Amino acid sequence: MLDDVEQLEVDQAWQDHIAHIKAACEIEPEVPETLQASLRDYQKGGFTWLARLANWGVGACLADDMGLGKTLQGLAVILSRCDQGPTLVLAPTSVCMNWASEAERFAPSLQVKDFGASDRTSRQSLLNDLGPKDLLVCSYGLIQQEDVAAMLADVTWQNIVLDEAQAIKNHATKRSQAVMALQGSFKIIMTGTPIENHLGELWNLFRFINPGLLGSLESFNQRFANPIERDQNNAASDALRRLIQPFILRRTKDQVLKELPSRTEITLPVELSPEEMAFYEALRREAVEKLTQSDAQAGQKHLQVLAEIMKLRRACCNPALVKPEMAIPSTKLEQFSELIAELLDNGHKALVFSQFVDHLKILRNHLEKQQIAYQYLDGSTPAKKRKQGVDAFQNGEGDVFLISLKAGGTGLNLTAADYVIHMDPWWNPAVEDQASDRAHRIGQQRPVTIYRLVAKGTIEDKIVALHQIKRDLADSLLTGTDMSSKVSTDELLSLIQQ
Repeated sequence: MLDDVEQLEVDQAWQDHIAHIKAACEIEPEVPETLQASLRDYQKGGFTWLARLANWGVGACLADDMGLGKTLQGLAVILSRCDQGPTLVLAPTSVCMNWASEAERFAPSLQVKDFGASDRTSRQSLLNDLGPKDLLVCSYGLIQQEDVAAMLADVTWQNIVLDEAQAIKNHATKRSQAVMALQGSFKIIMTGTPIENHLGELWNLFRFINPGLLGSLESFNQRFANPIERDQNNAASDALRRLIQPFILRRTKDQVLKELPSRTEITLPVELSPEEMAFYEALRREAVEKLTQSDAQAGQKHLQVLAEIMKLRRACCNPALVKPEMAIPSTKLEQFSELIAELLDNGHKALVFSQFVDHLKILRNHLEKQQIAYQYLDGSTPAKKRKQGVDAFQNGEGDVFLISLKAGGTGLNLTAADYVIHMDPWWNPAVEDQASDRAHRIGQQRPVTIYRLVAKGTIEDKIVALHQIKRDLADSLLTGTDMSSKVSTDELLSLIQQ
């Protein structure tokens, strides 16, 4: 725009700023010799992009698909800058272990420090003694503690990396507030799902890496979120995409990993027995009646609807999860049993996901009765035992890995499996995709097949129908399709009404 204006006068600071941006965008950084890995071409491109933004002095959102090596690209740029100061990595507990092992493997010149393994006095001492090549790994759970948040905010970090950065998508949480107080010269967020549900999440992520770019939440809602989500305003969507484009890099597997084996997704409709359908229908009518009579306020009503929906979803999985005393046989369990038997007879291994831990335990009991070797992981599994289970499965111990969706959606490399079974559909397809990517990632040599077991004629059918809405929300900014809105209380109610 300025090039088209004649007789424009700008001060020296402006000229210096423009020259700095141009210079930053033209640098060709060398991959550090201390990186003990050969980067693929797209990973070199990611490293170069990160290094340029670091030189410019702005933050970056690396939003590559799961399994494309975001950690490795991050380690490369950390190594290129580590002489100037320490690095902080924040991640979910499970992913912290992955950062430590990847750093030791690919960047042995870095000194990895586990912030969660110390008491308060030791932590303060550790921070006081930080050196330039130190990489401090801390969990999101730990930074929520006020004393930890204050300690980490007192340090000026050379690099700050937020892995699985969707963990700070909610601006009102303690976790988000603690992260926003951190001081760093270069901030990177890594996430395969920069938008999971609505645009307010994107606003908060960008508030961390580039404060002020998207304005206040109020102005962001007025300029972008409301017009895009409510009115499907393409001009607003285009304007937002142009605004964030320089700071976000997203590559999909289809674009860059031509050598990755194929991935096939199959929805298996489960025809519930007449007894199960009668049970489900009775629960549904009871829920509709209860909610029709409810005079709760809007926020409370929303929670009531979700609670009733949860009950219906559990009934679809296995009636025993709602009323075990009725002893109604589960068609899903029967279909799971047949599917697993067929896979194992043909020499395959499978990851099995459910969002309900007690559902996993029913499956676990079934595998034990059938004398099928398995590994097991849910949110209560200690970090050490978690790693042992993953290593054992990768080394051939067990044909089935039972995993709770939330606990196993990130930080796991389980390429020993070539089948993935989702026992129940989750609201957000991005979360399911992340879980499936435990098997379909770099290192996988065989085609991966993903089964979703969906109870016909139930709320599960309707949740799967919602998946496209969620995908549109993310894709509109990342690939340019239309935008769809959040799910309102009335829309949730429609899921349980005829």
